[in-house]
Amino acid sequence: MLEIGLFYVAATISLISTVLAVTRYNAAHALIYLIISLLASAIIFYVVGAPFAAVLEVLIYAGAIMVLFVFVIMMLNLGSAGDDLEHHWLQPSMWIVPSLFCFVLLIEIIIVLSTGDNMLAGTVVTPKQVGIKLFGPYVIAVEIASMLLLAGLIGAYHLGRRYLSDVREPSAENETND
Repeated sequence: MLEIGLFYVAATISLISTVLAVTRYNAAHALIYLIISLLASAIIFYVVGAPFAAVLEVLIYAGAIMVLFVFVIMMLNLGSAGDDLEHHWLQPSMWIVPSLFCFVLLIEIIIVLSTGDNMLAGTVVTPKQVGIKLFGPYVIAVEIASMLLLAGLIGAYHLGRRYLSDVREPSAENETND
């Protein structure tokens, strides 16, 4: 019964934080909520009997891909005006909801790990089984996904560079005319 409650709490946090990630105007805020959603999904994977998928969720998605998104945001640096706006957006009150969600997820992790292997009924998937599937019949899908991520990164870079060059050109003309 405890596992079902943990599942529903993690699922609720995942759904709410995903909606908040989609509805935020600031990309940094959206990333924070997306990371919380991915961590909640990892707890769901662990509770239903897929600990390897839970670890992959944390390492690959909440770790590596979110770091990639942060680098893209940093690459699209908007200068001091962007820094001032970011300081305005990142007020301490902005951290209340994400901190509350993370605290609830931390309590869930402690409960799940302290109760032992009492997970919901399911089969445990081993790393070998995942590797055989990923590099067997699904190798094309894995490669296409990696190419899509690379294309998204390159596209964001070029769009950001074009935006920054459009912003910088008028200011350079103003300096020469003064």
